[in-house]
Amino acid sequence: MGGFEVFSVALLIAGVLQLIAGLLKGGFIANYIPSNVIKGLLAAIGILLILKQIPHALGYDADHEDIFAFHQPNGENTFSHLFESYSHLNPGAIIIGIISLALLIFWDRTSLKKIKFLPSSLFVVAISIGLNELFRKVAPSVYVEGHHLVNLPAADVLALIKINLRSFPAIANYEVWIVGFTIAIVASLETMLNLEAVDNIDPHKRESPPNKELMAQGVGNMVAGLFGGIPVTSVIVRSSVNVYSGAKTKASTIIHGLLLLVSILSMTSVLNKIPLAALAAILIVTGYKLAKITLFKEMYKKGLSQFIPFIITIVGILFTDLLIGVLIGLAVAIFYILRSNFRNPFTIEKETHYTNETIRIELPNQVSFLNKATIKSTLWGIPEKSKVIIDAAKTDYIDNDILELLHDFKNVVSTEKNIQLNMIGLKNKYQPIDHVEFIDVLDKQTQQALTPGKILALLKTGNERFVKGKWSKKEFLHQVDATSSGQYPMAVILSCIDSRITPEVIFDSNLGELISIRVAGNIINDDIIGSMELSHKEIGTKLIIVMGHAKCGAINTAIHKISDGYISGITEKIKPSVDKAKVQGDKNSQANLLEDACRLNTQNSMQEILKTSKYITDQISSGSLGIVSAYYDTGTGDVIFGELISSNQHLLEVMKTEAI
Repeated sequence: MGGFEVFSVALLIAGVLQLIAGLLKGGFIANYIPSNVIKGLLAAIGILLILKQIPHALGYDADHEDIFAFHQPNGENTFSHLFESYSHLNPGAIIIGIISLALLIFWDRTSLKKIKFLPSSLFVVAISIGLNELFRKVAPSVYVEGHHLVNLPAADVLALIKINLRSFPAIANYEVWIVGFTIAIVASLETMLNLEAVDNIDPHKRESPPNKELMAQGVGNMVAGLFGGIPVTSVIVRSSVNVYSGAKTKASTIIHGLLLLVSILSMTSVLNKIPLAALAAILIVTGYKLAKITLFKEMYKKGLSQFIPFIITIVGILFTDLLIGVLIGLAVAIFYILRSNFRNPFTIEKETHYTNETIRIELPNQVSFLNKATIKSTLWGIPEKSKVIIDAAKTDYIDNDILELLHDFKNVVSTEKNIQLNMIGLKNKYQPIDHVEFIDVLDKQTQQALTPGKILALLKTGNERFVKGKWSKKEFLHQVDATSSGQYPMAVILSCIDSRITPEVIFDSNLGELISIRVAGNIINDDIIGSMELSHKEIGTKLIIVMGHAKCGAINTAIHKISDGYISGITEKIKPSVDKAKVQGDKNSQANLLEDACRLNTQNSMQEILKTSKYITDQISSGSLGIVSAYYDTGTGDVIFGELISSNQHLLEVMKTEAI
């Protein structure tokens, strides 16, 4: 560029661009870096630290200590440099390196770890200086000197405050702007990556503010450009050492910076006595902490879609540099993300409604062009005369190509294949109204085709959905419209008034499926029997269910002989069941007495219906009506059914058993 001063102008431009990026909230990019890439970055840096520092620990210091690129300025690469180091062994460096490693590894097993102001790395540096000075006096042949030590130039305070104005006219050169943009992009990307990586290893899992980091770094690079400094960016090695040393607040990095400044200005002669082998040992241990075997095992257990981008990121960084390696890993991670979206753009379930099967396709929050092939193959593969629901209630965005696909399926494919289609939940911005051709409610034809056994099976399936939390989707407003002209329920249920028992809910039923009669203790009287007869004769129900439940308050009232006011009319009807439970059960167990009485009362109510209503027994004998007892477990939500009575033979067996 014609001189370092011209480069400083480019750095000043980069700082301004970073400051603007932070003010415009450009740090959001950090949230879109997959965790497998971040962990790959951390592991790669750990491996690089080990590979790059082993030569320094052996005394081969032909390369700079902080070079991370695969190809090094000295013409070698990471591996050739490593192998070459075995031809340049330095006994003094090896001794210092081994002792330093041993101190770092066993530090936590000594009482010294309790001294908070004496970190192991500082202790190792101090010991290495003392040991090397001892070599100088007693064993000069292993004394480490020259380029094997830290080599800092003497600090010139006056140079620090000299503002670079002489080359400022270079700001008119477009090449300077290109370099400025390049620095801004590279430094910002590496910073965002490192920021995510440090947050990842933070034991408190705090979130660093990326926009504030960009603004602060922008100001830093502007100042560095003005005073002739080099670009600044976040450094994962320093940050990880900071975390592993037990630092908890941002004050640690500020104090660290101040200590560096004070050290450079006042302790250069002491710092220049530090053997590079000791620093190499510190970085090797840091590298191991970043790339532990447990991290590789953890990523492998998460599956190949997580493990492969993780490994590719590591390999990419090892054989290129940090930024290029991360971009390679990011490309692989994006491939797996797109592949996942391509394979799983929606959920598809088959639901049984009455005598028919319905295919429900539920679209995700975002449906993009990448989902087109899978959605088309699914829709075009639906059999003829099917019932299909395409549910977009949870969808915020549908790509225009997908909308055209749905339009073609609705207007052409479904029509030609006699498919009944419901398209539910499409938003106004891309579809004005729902398209509904059928509603899952009972009609007269379906009601007449149902048998008591089939109805019981449907209710059992509905209760299974309720217990598992897999309730069927209800379009209640459409059901209201569909049932406005008449009702064709399949069953009448007598249950208790207990607030925890709502038959329509626990059987996951639609509007118009059930007639619900509720009375305390599910007792029987003439009005209830009349309602049951009416529901079958005039409305067409095929099944009567008498359902009791656990821990029934009405039964408990009868056990304690409470008969105030009109309550006596209920407790008197329950009393025979309580008396029978006392005879059959454990008299010493109040809980068992209550549950036994609850079950017996359900059976008693069913027997009373059969004894009282000749119409109901005649209909059961003819097979057009069924009756069954049920018991609802308030602890689990399960409904346990008794034996279905739906023929003359069943009826005679039950009546005979009761007589005995």
